Amino acid sequence: MPSSQVVIAVDVGGTEIKAALVSGCADGDGADLREVRKLRRATPKLPDGTETADAVVDAVCDIVAELGEGVRPDAVGVVVPGLVDDQRRVGIFSANLGWRDYPFGDAFAAKIPFPLAFGHDVRAGGLAEARLGAGRGLEDLVVLPIGTGIAGALILGGRPHSGGGYAGEIGHLVIADGPECACGQRGCLELIASSSAVARRYTERTGKAVSGAVDVAAALREGDEDAKVVWGDAVDALAKAIAQLATVIAPQAVVLGGGLAMAGELLTGPLDARLDELITIQRRPALRQAALGDRAGCLGAALMAIGAAETAEAVDAVDADVAEEDR
Repeated sequence: MPSSQVVIAVDVGGTEIKAALVSGCADGDGADLREVRKLRRATPKLPDGTETADAVVDAVCDIVAELGEGVRPDAVGVVVPGLVDDQRRVGIFSANLGWRDYPFGDAFAAKIPFPLAFGHDVRAGGLAEARLGAGRGLEDLVVLPIGTGIAGALILGGRPHSGGGYAGEIGHLVIADGPECACGQRGCLELIASSSAVARRYTERTGKAVSGAVDVAAALREGDEDAKVVWGDAVDALAKAIAQLATVIAPQAVVLGGGLAMAGELLTGPLDARLDELITIQRRPALRQAALGDRAGCLGAALMAIGAAETAEAVDAVDADVAEEDR
């Protein structure tokens, strides 16, 4: 059995930082984690993106000191949003927080005296769902949070696939002719099927303001014809995107998270039916609902930290063996 580790996990979001002191272990088949202490803080945001990143580093270091009081953690895991190069430990770009090519790894290493794991929040959440949640026991899956936008975590062969930080931008699959996206393309999936798009398109169609996709779902349950059209468009777009994923990477399952997935059978029922129509020779992915909620990113950061701690232990053991041979 792998040894238990004590790590600090930090999930930096666009508005909130979630963190925990976590005890547990992980192996190739799963994990057993316990959140010993938890806290939440507002994410600092300044007019300049680099200043914001500097402030985030300071806030994370304060959190590590607070959660680690009286404990020496084996490692620290930190995940951030946007485009993230896990290997270089660089925040390539964050639309919400404004940084570009920020060297988070170097900044944290200068201030945190423990082994560090650094990565992307959605990929970390995908790893957690794969090891602890709805994807447990599967090797190939896509975790698809559907919120203001649509992100994606690709778990292939049991490992997150990052593509240098660019993999998983599923919301920018071009599905149909449509309005121009902020990415520069037209007809992107998240302009049709994200929670915010469902609300926006319903309002554009009816002139009725709604607070979010949950209101459109409620209208659909009441038989609203406009809600039926908007919801149907979203389902069709999601089904086409999942069919493309099935063609290219053949996941065993697609794990749906975020606000739209909270609709449950109202989403998965027609989505399953539309996939049955679209899938021909591809492996048919199962649809599952995410199990970990907004703790997924933090738990994923903990799994990454445990991996960093185990790597550090292995290096120390090799160094000790070399030193013994030199005597």
